[in-house]
Amino acid sequence: MDFKLKTALASLLLGAMPLLAGAAVKAEALTLEGAVSTALASNPSLVAIQARADALAAIPPQVETLPDPRLMVNLVNLPLDNPSFTQEGMTQLQLGISQMLPYPGKLALRGEAATQEAQAALSDVAERRLQLKRDTKIVWWNLFFLDRTLEINDRNREILNQFVRVAETRYEVGQGLQQDVLLAQLELSQLDNRDIQLHRLRESEVARLNTLLDRPASQPLQLPAKVNEQLPELAVAAELHQRAQSARPYLRAQGYRTKAARTRIDLAKKDYYPDFTLGAVYGLRDGSNPDGSSRSDFATLQFSMNLPIFTDTKQDRALDQRTSEWLRQKYSLDDRRNAVASEVNRAITDFRNSANQAALFNKQIIPQARQTVDSMLAGYQVGKVDFLNLVRSQTKLYNYESDYWKALSAANQALAQLAAAVGEENIHE
Repeated sequence: MDFKLKTALASLLLGAMPLLAGAAVKAEALTLEGAVSTALASNPSLVAIQARADALAAIPPQVETLPDPRLMVNLVNLPLDNPSFTQEGMTQLQLGISQMLPYPGKLALRGEAATQEAQAALSDVAERRLQLKRDTKIVWWNLFFLDRTLEINDRNREILNQFVRVAETRYEVGQGLQQDVLLAQLELSQLDNRDIQLHRLRESEVARLNTLLDRPASQPLQLPAKVNEQLPELAVAAELHQRAQSARPYLRAQGYRTKAARTRIDLAKKDYYPDFTLGAVYGLRDGSNPDGSSRSDFATLQFSMNLPIFTDTKQDRALDQRTSEWLRQKYSLDDRRNAVASEVNRAITDFRNSANQAALFNKQIIPQARQTVDSMLAGYQVGKVDFLNLVRSQTKLYNYESDYWKALSAANQALAQLAAAVGEENIHE
């Protein structure tokens, strides 16, 4: 292959590389909605808790059903000296069936308690979905903030390189100081160190997000470069608190468990009454009576019941146990209500503070800092501004821009926490 052809191929490949890279980035970009959808579809902890709910849903039909009937086969009054069915008139082969019947209401109460536990498990699934969405959004926004900070770091490095060139030029013509060049190079080294720290943090967040998405921890992730920076207006705090008390699965689950505990108290009271067993037996006889007639078969009806006479050490203690369990669940529900109210309050406060901070940086501080840098750069080029002040102004601008993305990410994370605390996504006006 001649040199010209090689050169042409190399130029073609170099020209195509940006397009290929752009296509790869586009294909791999993980949006916030995509991350949440993937987590809900594949996270193993959610699948596990769903399987538990499915298992508990299969219990109510079992406990509402009567115990299995018992089939009996008896050989009665068989003489041992002469094992014969015809020697003794009372020798018979018995076939019978019996059924235990719990006291009326017991099966229904058992089914009711099991159903309430199954409903609580379904609410646990809904709560886990909320937690998973919240955690995914929080990590995604952490990663987005780090990406923006890395971009700012790169842009700041380019600007400082320009400062270095200006300082070197002024030094070469005798209008600047060597310490200005050294100072700019020191700032560049600090940016390099910051870049290392940011990449380490990004790798950690990538591993966290991949874990939530059930992917290999080291799998690369690319996020979109732009998002909607407009923050919504929240609904009234009192309304959000009211919604949380009715919509939060965390509270619904505990409410069902409290009801189940109360139902078990009623079931414990039923244990003061006996259970019954009904049976029927058919006895087959062989041989003849003394008068020559054939021996007739026998029919037997059975009825039995247990006698709950040890109530002081059994039923009374069981009722005390169920009452204590109900009180525990009841006060746990009260405690959870207080905890949810605290979560809602904290999320609202965090959102408002972060949103106000982001607006302040975006509309006032950053524009003013940019004007300051431009003014100082112009002044430095004509020898009216000290180089150290120029570098400090640029560093402040870098910090302010990073702080803006941090505040914006924190506001969106607070929104995720608020949605999880309320129990629904519709938390806006």
